[in-house]
Amino acid sequence: MKAIIPKFKNYLSLVKFAHTIFAMPFALVGFFMGVKIYNDFIWYKLLLVILCMVFARNAAMGFNRFIDRRFDAANERTAMREIPAGKIKPNRALAFVILNSVLFILATYFLNENRLAFYLSPVALIVILGYSFTKRFTSFSHMVLGLGLALAPIGAYIAVSGEFALIPLLLSFMVLFWVSGFDIIYALQDIDFDKSQQLKSIPARLGIKRALNFSTILHLLSFFLVIAIGLLGQWHILYWIGGSIFCLLLLYQHLIVKADDLNRINLAFFTTNGIASVIFGVFGVIDLLIF
Repeated sequence: MKAIIPKFKNYLSLVKFAHTIFAMPFALVGFFMGVKIYNDFIWYKLLLVILCMVFARNAAMGFNRFIDRRFDAANERTAMREIPAGKIKPNRALAFVILNSVLFILATYFLNENRLAFYLSPVALIVILGYSFTKRFTSFSHMVLGLGLALAPIGAYIAVSGEFALIPLLLSFMVLFWVSGFDIIYALQDIDFDKSQQLKSIPARLGIKRALNFSTILHLLSFFLVIAIGLLGQWHILYWIGGSIFCLLLLYQHLIVKADDLNRINLAFFTTNGIASVIFGVFGVIDLLIF
């Protein structure tokens, strides 16, 4: 048992399991949107949605670490990640990705009777795994990452409803712009390395100041979508409180990360965005359950 625990921790660290907090709250909002509309709450479906989120993210992050292991080894910031540091062998990381991908597809099979989630699961895997290749050929890789996390709310809604709907789709677009925006901020710390390795990103293409401006535009789009979702979905006071705090935290990260001061990128990336997603999710779910 003592030998197993450190290895298990290595895999949790490999996929940055704590970062699941970014998308999970939005998946739960999407799930309970479906529950409210269809009055169809089933415990095992909620469990399956959570498992789908975990399996999909494990697969995506594990594959990213596997594909980028050469770059991670060459980058001083990432050289101590599990694969370049020798804590996890590449073939075992790949096996971990395959296992989680299979478990994800199996979990989607039982989500709804018309099997829509199951039929769409390979498309979701193509997006979340394909992201790892995008920095090699497009500066808009941040948008692909955003798209991967944006599948969470609409996927969870489909788990209940078995169909698409406007408000969950708008929520997915909100997540897309939010994630893309903060990933651009996070990528600022690797701007010199990306250029040296001919990797593509918005910061490497536009420079620090214009990349921050681009991130601001994306977060403004998220802000407007928060308003549109609240109005079109006729949400109540708790949604507006959670949405307001979410938007203020988006503003906060742009105040603490400036072109001439990048020292607080990690605070903006994980702490601020993690808190923002949890607050939005908690207030959104409670709003759906109470009103």
